[in-house]
Amino acid sequence: MRFVPDWLVYTLVLLAIVGGVFSNTPDQDAPPATPDSIEREGATLPPPSAFDETILVRVESPKDGLGTAFSINTEGQYLTARHVVEGCEDISLLVAPNRYLDVEEVTLSENSDLALITAPPSLAPVALDTSADMTVGSYGFHVGYPQGRPGEAASRLISRSRLVTSGLRSGEEPVLAWAETGRTSDLDGSLGGLSGGPVYDADGKVRGVIIAESPRRGRIYSASPEAIARFLEEQGVEPLGDRPVPISPQSYGGMADRARQSLQVVKVACSVDSSHS
Repeated sequence: MRFVPDWLVYTLVLLAIVGGVFSNTPDQDAPPATPDSIEREGATLPPPSAFDETILVRVESPKDGLGTAFSINTEGQYLTARHVVEGCEDISLLVAPNRYLDVEEVTLSENSDLALITAPPSLAPVALDTSADMTVGSYGFHVGYPQGRPGEAASRLISRSRLVTSGLRSGEEPVLAWAETGRTSDLDGSLGGLSGGPVYDADGKVRGVIIAESPRRGRIYSASPEAIARFLEEQGVEPLGDRPVPISPQSYGGMADRARQSLQVVKVACSVDSSHS
């Protein structure tokens, strides 16, 4: 057996310790959670609780921007996130390359980050399911226009959270937290612009409206089914969509393309100062 000097052993041990410390710095970006890291997978998602994780979001003054919306019936009504359209002088939907149609009416929710858009009818509304019977670990597929261009992400449902807003508008609402597990291959960084888009489940039904993200933690947050149901009931709106088509982690990219091509999912353009449009 060959002799190994003590100094070499001590050096290797020290390098291992230093490497372990610096590979887990607290401010490094956390990778997206993988499916087998989801606790209580298969359990029924519990109702909102005061012990749910709190997500803090500051609402700033409105500015020009892009977001996403999706059709919920053949009457020309679309759901989106409130912060996508709030404070906008002009709002329009992209219906063809470089062709936008003006929105006829916008109704903002008083209790949640939701808004209803009235625009020319779509022939391919989503199958909206606002029931609360959801399962931890179930798949979610987020479709829209992140960074203003077509894109999508896949995720797994992990828990409920409480979204607390401050700044221009203050409030609190229960939301669903999804752990991102995949996305469009050339989409890096923020998913900004995906706000207002739908969250499809594996059955092809829409179970949420995207309202926030936490890129560092690999989390996407959506309005809860209960909040969506309450908002639509207050507006006297009845969702009526197409028959859902099952979706998988292998097929969600093609499904997302079809949803955008059929104008089931559309890009929203907001102009704060209409004199500059």
